[in-house]
Amino acid sequence: MENNVIVYTSQGCPYCKKVKEQLTAWGIPFEERNVSENYEYFEELQQKKIFGTPATYINNKLVLGFQEAKMRKLLNLPDDFEAPKTEAASQAKNGEIQDESGIFQSVDQKILDEVYDFVTIGGGPAGASAAVYAARGRLKTLVIDKAPAAGTLAITHKIANYPGVREELTGLELLQRMQAQAHDFGATFVRTNVLSVDFSDPEIKKLEVAEGTIKAKSVFIAVGAKAPSSKIKGEEEFTGRGVSYCSTCDAAFFQDRTVIVTGDNEEAVHEAESLSKFCKEVRFLIPTGTLKGQADLSKLETKDNVKIYKKYRVKEILGENSVEKAVIQTDQKELETWDIDGVFLYLAGMKPGTDFLKDAVSRDIEGYVNVDDMLQTNVPGVFAGGDARRTPIKQAVLSAADGAIAALGADAYVNNRSQLRPQYS
Repeated sequence: MENNVIVYTSQGCPYCKKVKEQLTAWGIPFEERNVSENYEYFEELQQKKIFGTPATYINNKLVLGFQEAKMRKLLNLPDDFEAPKTEAASQAKNGEIQDESGIFQSVDQKILDEVYDFVTIGGGPAGASAAVYAARGRLKTLVIDKAPAAGTLAITHKIANYPGVREELTGLELLQRMQAQAHDFGATFVRTNVLSVDFSDPEIKKLEVAEGTIKAKSVFIAVGAKAPSSKIKGEEEFTGRGVSYCSTCDAAFFQDRTVIVTGDNEEAVHEAESLSKFCKEVRFLIPTGTLKGQADLSKLETKDNVKIYKKYRVKEILGENSVEKAVIQTDQKELETWDIDGVFLYLAGMKPGTDFLKDAVSRDIEGYVNVDDMLQTNVPGVFAGGDARRTPIKQAVLSAADGAIAALGADAYVNNRSQLRPQYS
């Protein structure tokens, strides 16, 4: 019996790539429906109440995410099944399928022997923007990224508000444009993981990777951030299927739907305001009953489609293929079940991926790198930006601006200049 397999994917989705590679390794033909490229496919998923990719239909049975065992079972493949040896299958099985841009390379001895003027740890919008400015300023530039297609921008389905880019495009497409521009100016891109750093030498900074030690005169920490570990039952299961951490990324999926936003900080308030422009109803839950910092409810209180619940908490998220209900603990400690379509969580903010730095630079209690107005850390010649530093809001354009500032600062540092030299032409 021939299998009928349809895979709904999106540009830059790492789990979509895994599904396709596994099917290819098994020699299973499939139809790919990319929701980033075809809005009809996006609508198909919405109608099925699926708010994320990959969504794989095997003989009309749905598999969400990358679940190798379930896929194997639905395809009736034995545990010891070996597919015919085709070139594509062999590449997929061996993990040799390269990134579409073709820019990233492996770390070799030549790279380990070099002393770079500027190294950015992270190839997202901050790192890529920094590489553009640094390479154009004739600094010998290296960009390190452990997973180029898995960052926050890379997995964003649609970008429509990046200045100067009038057409809609995926986050990965925007990111690859930045990276290609830096590459054109002479920046080198490598795929590896920075395990630790040593900034004790004032002249040469050392970055330990699996292949050896990378040396640099200046460093930009642009590792980004990710959502905290799951704390609510059902959160991890429904991430991308109704659970989200970014209205800018996912608001379009919830047009005319009912969502919960929960949090007690300025970011949560801002996201609730943004979602109110799309959603039929936004239920804003403040677990502690009071807001932190400068957060202000005055705008939310004027919106007819926003309801505010103080001392209400999300206890569990429920659904079949996507979020359908949430169990809520009220201010009276009673449990209620609400019918909703999505949950946006801002309970602990985003956690920066800076643990590998340890005490090499000053960080705050949540791991964000402390920097001055020019994004320099407490170590001369070491800068940090994007989601690695504390910002009031997470946006690609802000990260890109950070990259420009850091690169110009590094240029002044490496060349012993007292002032920055802007690139006007």
